[in-house]
Amino acid sequence: MDVKQAIEARRAYRSFAPITVTEDLVMDLADAAHKAASCNNNQPWRYIFVYETTQLEHVHEALSRGNAWAKSGSMIIAVLSRREYDCTPPDRDLFMFDTGMATAHLLLRATELGLLAHPIAGYSAEKVREVLGIPPELVLIALIIVGKRSDKLNPTLLEWQVERDTGPRQRRPLDEVVHLNAYHPEQEKWAPKPK
Repeated sequence: MDVKQAIEARRAYRSFAPITVTEDLVMDLADAAHKAASCNNNQPWRYIFVYETTQLEHVHEALSRGNAWAKSGSMIIAVLSRREYDCTPPDRDLFMFDTGMATAHLLLRATELGLLAHPIAGYSAEKVREVLGIPPELVLIALIIVGKRSDKLNPTLLEWQVERDTGPRQRRPLDEVVHLNAYHPEQEKWAPKPK
């Protein structure tokens, strides 16, 4: 699978079949993130790979009700960073950008390996911090649920989640998100997605 194929194949499904998580798999995904570009090669990203059963169950307690499906994943990756780990221009948060690029590498590598890697924001950051021992100076950016796609829909999915998982992949039209040579406000048709 080449990069373009991985980009096309990547999708945030919510029904997982179990996988065996090995240290080799963890290091493979970590290495993909590790190769990402960053300001001055600062590599501001930090990842916690959680796959031991008891620890996973503790993280599950932090998930929002709408993310109950995530309990069927075999691994959860916490994505962390800190402003001071990267270049710090006063008007930009480059640490978030650079960590996002590294995380995209990780997601695409997981896709290439035939896995699902679904980032989520629906969880209690306070509970995740407590369970994983994350100090307050680190920003907990997201959690990534990892496993293999199941042929069976997860019974905990909400109606709108079933529609998204079984329907065609939805993306905004390119002319809404791409501006040529300057920002063109007339192109903007932004509205929050229904939940």
